[in-house]
Amino acid sequence: MIRALIFALFSVLVFSCATSKISSKPNYQVFTDTNGSKALKGIINKSILVNDTSFQWFIENGKYGDADASAVAAFQKNGSKITLLVFCGTWCHDSQNLLPKFYRLIDKAGFPESKITLVAVDPKKMAVQQLHEKFHLKTVPTFVVLVNGKEVGRVEEYGKTGYMEKELGEIVAAL
Repeated sequence: MIRALIFALFSVLVFSCATSKISSKPNYQVFTDTNGSKALKGIINKSILVNDTSFQWFIENGKYGDADASAVAAFQKNGSKITLLVFCGTWCHDSQNLLPKFYRLIDKAGFPESKITLVAVDPKKMAVQQLHEKFHLKTVPTFVVLVNGKEVGRVEEYGKTGYMEKELGEIVAAL
């Protein structure tokens, strides 16, 4: 009886530790979206989007606008306290508009890409490692701010005000 209890506790501990760590190394699948375009599902990074001509939208949409100054300042001040989990759809127009804005903010603030896990989802908004369930994903893109692995805030799509980067900055500034 005691052995069974110890084994059960050990199993729970091992399982919970294994699922609490999200791999940030690129590991993705390629599929064709409903428009016949290349799309990705899995853990990706900015470099994949920049260097693959199938995602020309990333470079094109990154040419417009400036990073929100208050958000840049917040990331520079409190960025060391956080990591980011970003859900996107390479097939999704909102992701295609907002990911370049997000990376413009990140680049301007000097926030390290190593602290970002970029998760590409399929059109059903399903992610690898069941992350869509764990983080209750409803829309893409979704930007989740984490402190010590715990969510402290998120911005879904354009946010409540229509200014995703400003809202992200407000979450980070409040830490």
